[in-house]
Amino acid sequence: MKTFEFVRPADAAAAVGSAAKARTAQQGADVRFVAGGTTLLDLMKLNVETPDRLIDINRLLLDTVEATPDGGLKIGATVRNANLAQHATVQRDYAVLAQALLAGASAQLRNMATTAGNLLQRTRCMYFRDTAMPCNKREPGSGCPAITGSNRSLAILGTSDHCIATNPSDMCVAMAALEATIHVQGPNGARSITIADFHLLPGSTPDRETVLEPGDLITHVTLPPPRAGSRQVYLKLRDRASYEFALASAAVVISVSGGNVTHARIALGGVGTKPWRSPEAEGALVGQPADAAHFRSAAEAALRDAKPQTENAFKVELATRCLTHALHMAATS
Repeated sequence: MKTFEFVRPADAAAAVGSAAKARTAQQGADVRFVAGGTTLLDLMKLNVETPDRLIDINRLLLDTVEATPDGGLKIGATVRNANLAQHATVQRDYAVLAQALLAGASAQLRNMATTAGNLLQRTRCMYFRDTAMPCNKREPGSGCPAITGSNRSLAILGTSDHCIATNPSDMCVAMAALEATIHVQGPNGARSITIADFHLLPGSTPDRETVLEPGDLITHVTLPPPRAGSRQVYLKLRDRASYEFALASAAVVISVSGGNVTHARIALGGVGTKPWRSPEAEGALVGQPADAAHFRSAAEAALRDAKPQTENAFKVELATRCLTHALHMAATS
């Protein structure tokens, strides 16, 4: 592991200032904010991440969950996944988020992992994590051996000729269905970013995964007010029952009235290069009967543009069935 500087600022402004100072003093030094560190420290041990400065944000009082004035929810950047999953308001009004968090990692990791860290969680692609192998995400221009190599667990939606790595987060899939907003404080001030715009498709620049600029600090996430009477489900399919990443997952938030779907928000995990919101599936559902045939049609619409690789064509049908069943679970809940 590369030697690094470790600092503990007193507040968010000091944290952003520390990042800016390091980049100025060290001519573009690589700076990372750290809280739980459950992904970052692993990658540092592998020399995939080699920051010059780590800025500890655990003392910045960003660990609260509270109502917003409009009836939504504000979630601090350093709220632990375990605490968020067990929060009474989350379980009552945002059940899809609680279910997604409890489906992720292990109990020990959930006790450490944070909201902001989960938003920035990096892929588990074996080529990305092995510095002996080329990887466009880690070293732009070096190639993507996953395309013709070991790609069973990798993406079929949002891929490019440069990268097919899957976004690994469960939490982000639920937040995509809930239409979360991410709030950032940076050198140029504060701004808000919808989760739909936060993660980037790989395109020709897979090394850039989010719209964050150097020195940007996620301070909190907000969720809109819960939709009255909505039915929510997170369904995750994986090789084993625990401590495993999704081969396919679905986050569903729907409303049903008079036997018809009146509102739908759908996102997929395990199959996309980013948390995959599907307006195609939503459009195929709204105004239609809440029945098996229309659930299947919506799921097929979500996977219509899938581009499977040499080992993961099974994900097309797996994800279709996952979403179909999640919709059935939500409609009959």
